[in-house]
Amino acid sequence: MSKNKTASRRVPVLQEQLCFALYSASLAMTKVYRPLLQELGITYPQYLVLMLLWEQDERTVSELGEPLLLDSATLTPLLKRMEAAGLVTRSRSRSDERQVVIGLTDEGAAMKEHAKRIMAAVIDATGCSNAELAQMKNDLIALRDRLVAQAQ
Repeated sequence: MSKNKTASRRVPVLQEQLCFALYSASLAMTKVYRPLLQELGITYPQYLVLMLLWEQDERTVSELGEPLLLDSATLTPLLKRMEAAGLVTRSRSRSDERQVVIGLTDEGAAMKEHAKRIMAAVIDATGCSNAELAQMKNDLIALRDRLVAQAQ
C-alpha cells in the first residue's frame, strides 16, 4: 500500500478533537432550532432569555446573565433588541437604581405555549430516547462545570 493511500484513510486531527465534536454538535443543534424560532421572529439567545423569564418573570440583567454564562455587556444589546421587538420590558429596580429589571410583555409571555412545540420538535430531531437525552445532558453539564472551574 502506498504512503498516499494510508494517509488518505487516516482520520483528520480535527475529527479527533472533543472541542470540535462539541462545537459541531452545537452548530447542528442551532440549525435545528433556527427555522422553528424564525416562526416566532426570535434568535436562539433570545429564546434562552425567554425560557428563563417564563420560569421566573422579572429578573435583573445579572440574574439572567449568570445561568446563561453571559456578562451584562453581551446581554444588554440583546435585551434592548428584545425590548424593541415588544417581548420584554426594561426598567430600573426600585430598590437599587443600578440594577435593570427585565420583565415579560404579554407578547413575550404568550410565546411560552409555542415553545412547547419547539422543544418537542428538537427532541424528535435528536432521535434519542428520554433516558439518552437525560444522560447526555448530565454528562455535558458536568463537563461544562469542570471546564468553567479550570478556566477561572
